[in-house]
Amino acid sequence: MILLEDTTPFMAEEEPITSSSNPPPTSSSESFNTFFENWLREQNSHLEELVTAANNHNENEIEIENENENDAVLLQLIEKVVRHYEQYYRTKSDWKKRDAIAMYTPSWLSNLEEVFLWIGGWRPTLAIHLLYSKSGIQLDAKLGDLIRGITTGDLSDLSPKQMEKIDELHRKTIHEERVLTEKLAKVQETAADRSMVELSSAVSEMMRSGGGGGGDGEESEERVEEVLEVKNGQMEELLHRADDLRLETLKAVIEILTPIQAAYFLIAAAELHLRLHEWGKKRGNKQ
Repeated sequence: MILLEDTTPFMAEEEPITSSSNPPPTSSSESFNTFFENWLREQNSHLEELVTAANNHNENEIEIENENENDAVLLQLIEKVVRHYEQYYRTKSDWKKRDAIAMYTPSWLSNLEEVFLWIGGWRPTLAIHLLYSKSGIQLDAKLGDLIRGITTGDLSDLSPKQMEKIDELHRKTIHEERVLTEKLAKVQETAADRSMVELSSAVSEMMRSGGGGGGDGEESEERVEEVLEVKNGQMEELLHRADDLRLETLKAVIEILTPIQAAYFLIAAAELHLRLHEWGKKRGNKQ
């Protein structure tokens, strides 16, 4: 059970994103591009719900009797938003099994977004940098209140215990990112391993000699598929681990925060994601 800072139950224990008892539809007629655009529209809807809920929470916070009710509304919404992220990774996992390599250069993202990719998605530490940035922005806006000892309740009002947990999570996530980055480097280096060099030389020699047809050509094609399938499997496994870390980090950040702080964090995350996608599309997609 994941708990927020005030020990209010947040959501049921997560299931691995590589499997789902009720996965979203993935018919052959539905492309991931279509799924992603629909997912973004739903994210935008969740964003508006979060903004409304946060505003209502702040308006009612002076009424002590409404505090639990306010938090309950926020918790339900936060759970829905997190499950929306889980849906994304479950669906992505299904497509990875079809073509993991394509997930490293996603056609549904703009060139601008692709610049910031790490193993087919956002860096997990980005969630923590986002938290620091939004906390700083809210701190600047509420500095006067904080100096007067007025509790703001938002991300400018993180407690020392919360800051300690965030720092610990940051260091842990950096370490896990480095491990996966090193594994990616090793997989990339296999592009020139013995099997690839021998195979490329054999196929090139066959082409120079005018071969390529008949039994030898079919055997070479089979061998190429076998070797590339191994590479694809390695990239798929790495992508699974990176996506696991992304979702795990997002949930870990939310776990540290109070309901209203988590709402502000998810608002900032959605705003950044949606605006970056829009800016990238305006600058021009891949040709």
